Amino acid sequence: MTDNMELPRQIIVTPTKSVGISIILTVIFGPLGMFYSTISGAIIMLIISGILGFVTFGYGLIITHPVCVIWGALATHSYNKKLLQGFRLPLGVSV
Repeated sequence: MTDNMELPRQIIVTPTKSVGISIILTVIFGPLGMFYSTISGAIIMLIISGILGFVTFGYGLIITHPVCVIWGALATHSYNKKLLQGFRLPLGVSV
C-alpha cells in the first residue's frame, strides 16, 4: 500500500435519545422508565426505591420518584451531548 492512498471513512449513525420521552417514561414507570436513559442509574434507583419504599411503607417514593425523573432527563441530555460532540481520535493519530 502506498502512503498516498487514503483509507475509506466509516460513518456510524446513532440516533439521539429524546429528553421528553425520558421524562414521560420516568413519570409513568419510575425507576423502570430510567432504563431508556441510563441502565446503571435505573438499577441503582430500583434498589434504593425498593428499600426506601419498604422501610417507609411507600412514603419514601415521594422523594425517589422525582429524583428518577431528574436523573433520567440529565442522563439523556448527557448522552446526546457526548454523541453530538463526535468521535475524537487520540493525539498523534490521523485519518
